Amino acid sequence: MIRKKHALVTALALLAALVAAGTAAADSTPVGPLPKPAVTKVTTAKGSLVAVALPRQAPRTGLVWRIARRLDTRVVRQVGEADVGPSVVLVFRVVGAGRTSLHFALTRGDASPKAVRAVRYDLRAT
Repeated sequence: MIRKKHALVTALALLAALVAAGTAAADSTPVGPLPKPAVTKVTTAKGSLVAVALPRQAPRTGLVWRIARRLDTRVVRQVGEADVGPSVVLVFRVVGAGRTSLHFALTRGDASPKAVRAVRYDLRAT
């Protein structure tokens, strides 16, 4: 419950920043097999915003968070991304009812197919 409230507060705080931030549209190397992910379950409603905060890595490590699997755009669409404090925050709009998973991988840059860490958000939209 606290995680959901934190995500909602983060999403609201980011709305102003997202106006200038635009959606990430990078063509990068696909991510291969994922390590066992930490899983968070989220239940929300169509029209809601869902924010995912991932810990930002130190630049010298070369590690970056990436969306590791295609999004089900019938259920959710990415509407923004921003660095907020010690986190990389991705914001998604729930556009339809259904279930989907958001998969994220920590890789060595955008060109690496090898994930060193993974997280997954299982989303249920009503």
